[in-house]
Amino acid sequence: MDLYEYQGRELFARHGVPVLGGGVATTSQEARALAEQLGGRVVVKAQVKTGGRGKAGGVKLADDVDEAEKHARAILGMDIKGHTVKKVMLTTTADIAEEYYFSFLLDRANRTFLAIASTEGGMDIEEVAATTPEKVVRVPIDATTGVDHAKARQIVEQAGFPADVADQVTDVVVKLWETFTAEDATLVEVNPLVKTPEGAVLALDAKVTLDDNADFRHPDHAEFADISAQDPLERAAKERDLNYVKLDGQVGIIGNGAGLVMSTLDVVAYAGEEFGGVRPANFLDIGGGASATVMANGLEIVLSDPAVRSVFVNVFGGITACDEVAKGIVQALRLLEERGEQVTKPLVVRLDGNNAAEGRRILDEAAHPLVERVDTMDGAARRAAELAARGV
Repeated sequence: MDLYEYQGRELFARHGVPVLGGGVATTSQEARALAEQLGGRVVVKAQVKTGGRGKAGGVKLADDVDEAEKHARAILGMDIKGHTVKKVMLTTTADIAEEYYFSFLLDRANRTFLAIASTEGGMDIEEVAATTPEKVVRVPIDATTGVDHAKARQIVEQAGFPADVADQVTDVVVKLWETFTAEDATLVEVNPLVKTPEGAVLALDAKVTLDDNADFRHPDHAEFADISAQDPLERAAKERDLNYVKLDGQVGIIGNGAGLVMSTLDVVAYAGEEFGGVRPANFLDIGGGASATVMANGLEIVLSDPAVRSVFVNVFGGITACDEVAKGIVQALRLLEERGEQVTKPLVVRLDGNNAAEGRRILDEAAHPLVERVDTMDGAARRAAELAARGV
């Protein structure tokens, strides 16, 4: 889960990372009131989960409450890289003498953690990394030993931070590591980490990504979830414990096992080339041992997507029994019809493996006019793409 900057700033403050005072507003009137509380002169920053806010005009300095209200009014509703600004963060200001960059992240490729540091932080950090990579230091972190004061000092010295701020930056690095580990984050990033003219080091930005797999250890993280920003289908699927991701195609996909579903996406995309570029509409893994209820829930989610024109149910029975999948399909269609919902999207079903014969028998006996059985994966993918192209 990616956090908004104001949420990341709150986490930083909990762990002692030096940040400026501030708050969040959803209207220009709230921004004005907050600016009054903070003392008038503030920075107004768009809250969106993407970079490039400053270059897009989403970060403005306000000298008084009138200007803060004016900037908030202009920024709220702004589109930044496809993200609509619904909130602004206001913070007190700080003069900047130097800008730095620092982050901890999960290095999946090398199965370790990584510290990245540079004394050339700010809006152009991407250009710095591309044109002068020697100015960006990458230090692997051993997960078994982590980052203590000595390791933090080593990183600071390796990155070449000035001597007059080295102690402060070292303390910040330790606290960022504490934030990273204590909150089960996969990323904590500060850009810029600044030195003020008075010599103080402050985190003027906060970018944090939390690991959803660790939610059971952090019930308090629920407060960070932005329900309004979630796709409604993904939200509904999550409430039913379904592994669902919305895509931009027309063929709904349901399978058992992430590997099979990923393969199904590829096969459908390939088959869809024959029919004008038809593509998968979603990823949905019902998992191993899925019951009829799970299948019904998954089918209901997929069929409720208005972009879906056909559905491909691809199941290879192992732990998941094909007869349970078949019962789920029949049950889901009956449930939708009982609710008075008009089901018009055809289903192409391929069952193989554990209890496949029984599953096929159940579907054949049900004889639902929208359900077709195809015995091969390639054939079923082609048929689903063909039906989607027809817009049946």
